[in-house]
Amino acid sequence: MLQLHINNETARLRAVILGTAKSNGPIPKVEDCYDPKSIEHVKAGTYPKEEDMILEMESVAAIFEKYNVKVYRPEVIENCNQIFSRDIAFVIEDKIIRANILPNREKEIEAIRYVWEQIDPKKRIILPEECHAEGGDVMPWNDYIFIGTYSRNDYANYITARTNMDAVIALQELFPHKTVKSFELRKSNTNPRENALHLDCCFQPLGTNKAILHKNGFLIEREYQWLVNYFGKDNIFEITQEEMYHMNSNVFSISEKVIVSEKKFTRLNTWLRKEGFIVEEVPYAEIAKQEGLLRCSTMPLIRD
Repeated sequence: MLQLHINNETARLRAVILGTAKSNGPIPKVEDCYDPKSIEHVKAGTYPKEEDMILEMESVAAIFEKYNVKVYRPEVIENCNQIFSRDIAFVIEDKIIRANILPNREKEIEAIRYVWEQIDPKKRIILPEECHAEGGDVMPWNDYIFIGTYSRNDYANYITARTNMDAVIALQELFPHKTVKSFELRKSNTNPRENALHLDCCFQPLGTNKAILHKNGFLIEREYQWLVNYFGKDNIFEITQEEMYHMNSNVFSISEKVIVSEKKFTRLNTWLRKEGFIVEEVPYAEIAKQEGLLRCSTMPLIRD
């Protein structure tokens, strides 16, 4: 049996699901893309190649090996994009919660069934159908669960709106002893620089008391301000619109001290080192073209 344990984003990682880029399928048609950044690269002829993405993911697998992290990979489904394992489920405390993701991504869940079946059935949660949630919007942070959402009436018009208020309420009911704090995110189907696909596209906690933030990702200024006050201005690395577009907030913590980051994130990586973090740099720029990066392609199962 797998004893799940996740209380926050940064405690020492012991087990994780890392997505796979194998048999990733042909370049999608514009109308089949799930986000504006993928559309941009399909149109420009710069959509990432499978072999490049496989290499990028193997560089992350190698770092997990270096730190003795147990890595599970999805079973490979022919011609299916299975990179973003964070979307399909997430762990809070000792429970795994299956996300109700975009319907045409259901088979990605089948690919990790062998992991799901190693978990105590009482700890496997499937949210009611009306609850939409993706792991990129859900961040356990000790006594809090931070959730990115979009609650306006035009929710259904946005393929980029992935987590609704029904899910926020359901998670509050599942974890009554935690404070569930939701943040309204800016959504755009057409402009990747104006779209926070998930909460981890504009915010991520680091270490014990630091965070990366992008103000424009938040629709409501006082919600952004709450995070600034919570972490403290001096502990925050505010990223620019261009850095947000390149997914600078989507790094991944192996521990409170060790962070996996994209090697081209020069300004961020310099700041992290100045703050005392060990930065493990990897190439991940091809995967970033699909509006996801390191946090999106990993789903932690056990942290100390």
